[in-house]
Amino acid sequence: MLKKIISGGQTGADRAALDTAIKFNLDHGGWVPAGRRAEDGSVSEHYNLTEMETDSYPIRTEQNIINSDGTLIISRGMLAGGSLLTRKIASRLKKPWCHIDLIDMDEFEGAVILHEFVHDNQIEILNVAGPRLSNDPFIYRSVKAVIETFIYMELMETSPEELRADDIILFQRKPERVCTKIDEAVKFLADSMHLRTRFVIANSRESQIGSLYFSLSDTIKVKLGLDSGNTELLEACRQELKKKRGSSNDDSSDVDSGIDAKVNAEVDNVKVSSGIDLEGDFQVDIMDIEDAAMVILKELRQFLQKNHVLKVVQ
Repeated sequence: MLKKIISGGQTGADRAALDTAIKFNLDHGGWVPAGRRAEDGSVSEHYNLTEMETDSYPIRTEQNIINSDGTLIISRGMLAGGSLLTRKIASRLKKPWCHIDLIDMDEFEGAVILHEFVHDNQIEILNVAGPRLSNDPFIYRSVKAVIETFIYMELMETSPEELRADDIILFQRKPERVCTKIDEAVKFLADSMHLRTRFVIANSRESQIGSLYFSLSDTIKVKLGLDSGNTELLEACRQELKKKRGSSNDDSSDVDSGIDAKVNAEVDNVKVSSGIDLEGDFQVDIMDIEDAAMVILKELRQFLQKNHVLKVVQ
C-alpha cells in the first residue's frame, strides 16, 4: 500500500503530487536543488523537502528516483525536457516507471493504470514527475485528479461504518446554512451531525482523513452551499490554505547569492516566455470546492477533538 509521495518540488506536476499527499495526510518528501530552486522562486518550507548541495535539476531528479520504489510520469502528449530525462534515468537504473499520457486517456483511466502500477510493483514510496506549470498550465489539476481518484480507489472498502447514514446520504440537495467563515461552518456542521458521527470524526487517526473525506465531502459541500455559489466561504478556505502553505518566494539569508540570482532569473524568464506570473501562489488560486471541503473537514476534526475524544480511565 502506498505510504509516501515524493517529488522534486517544481511547479505543476511535482507540486500537485505534494499538495494531494498533504491534503490526505500522506507522508510526503523528496529532494530539491540547493536554494529550494523552482521556476517560481524558492519552494515554500511548507513542503517537507530535503535540499541538495547542488542546484542541478537532473541530479535532484535522479536522487528522487533512487529514493522511491517507482516513478509516475504524467504528461499531456509526448515526454520532453525533465519528464523525458526522468524516464531515461529510471530506465537506466532499472527502477519501475509508469507514463500516463492524458492525450490518450482521461484522468479516471489514468488512475486505474496508476492503481495497477502501484500494486503490481508493491510501491510504498511513489515519485511523481511531469511538466512544470509554464509548460502546461493545466497539468496541476490533472495530476491532482489522477492521484485523488487513485486514493479513492484505495479507500473504497475502508469507509467508516460507524458514521450515521443520514449524515452521509442527503435527501435534499440544497444548502442548509450559508456560512461565510470557517469557524461558523464548523460549528454548524458539529451541531447538525449525530453524536455517533461526531465521535467517529473526533477519534479518527490522521491517516483516516481520506475515508472520512470521501464519506462526508458531499454533505459538507451541499449543506454549506459550496457547490451552489458560496464564494465567500470558498475564499475563506483558500486564504486558510494559503496561510498554512506559506509563501513560495520567501527570501532566505543563507542561500548562496549565485543560486539566488539563478532562481530570480528563472522566474523572470518564465514571465517573459509563457506570460504566466508565478509570484502568486497559482496552486492555491485554483483551489476547487473539493479542497475547500477538506479544509473544513480538518478544522471540524480539530474542533470535535476538544470534547469528543474517548479517554482511557485507569
